[in-house]
Amino acid sequence: MDTLNTQTGKRNKHKFHAIQIELDGIKFDSKKEAKFYMQLKMLQKLGEVIFFLRQVPFDLPGNIKYRCDFQVFYKDGTVSFIDVKGMKTQEYIMKKKQVESLYPIVIEER
Repeated sequence: MDTLNTQTGKRNKHKFHAIQIELDGIKFDSKKEAKFYMQLKMLQKLGEVIFFLRQVPFDLPGNIKYRCDFQVFYKDGTVSFIDVKGMKTQEYIMKKKQVESLYPIVIEER
C-alpha cells in the first residue's frame, strides 16, 4: 500500500508492491482483493450470495488476531472464509493453520 509518510513527506511502498485501491468508500490492500469484492457484489445481485462480511477477526493465543478477508454466505446455506492472497508469508501460513486448528473452518485462498 502506497502511503504518505508524514514525517519525511515521501511515499512508503508496500513490501509486495501491492497497490491500494478504494471502491465504495472501502480501502483494499490490493487490486486483487478489490476485484474479488466486486465479484462478490455481482454474485449478490444475481442472488447467489446472500451477503458477505469483510475483515472477519479471529482471536488466537497470545493476544494475536487474524483477519480473514471475506466471509461469504451463499443462497444454498454454505458459508466460506476466503483470503485473497498474492503472496503467502510465513506469518500468514502460521496464522491460517492456527485458525483452522482452533475453529471448525477451512480458509480458501484466491
